[in-house]
Amino acid sequence: MQNAPSEEAVRAALSGILDPELFVSIIDLGLVYDILIVDANVEITMTLTTIGCPLFQTIESEIKEKVLAVPGVESVSVELTFNPPWDPSRLSEKAKAKLDME
Repeated sequence: MQNAPSEEAVRAALSGILDPELFVSIIDLGLVYDILIVDANVEITMTLTTIGCPLFQTIESEIKEKVLAVPGVESVSVELTFNPPWDPSRLSEKAKAKLDME
């Protein structure tokens, strides 16, 4: 039996996923609210920059693909929430620089 995946490994996989409109990592945008790992199962709670964003399915598919590639991960679920709503204060310094919001 493999060891359970680490949050750092899952976070690293998520860092490679870019928002399809902004071309900034979903981690740097602050869209990932929580990563829960139970045994080999990863549960990700995330939001979008706007409630009406039509790209959730695209992002969700990429999350599942990338996180399932992390050693030890057997399943991935993604829960979408808008509580609390996303706002620009969640941006990392790297994202602010890329988006010229410094």
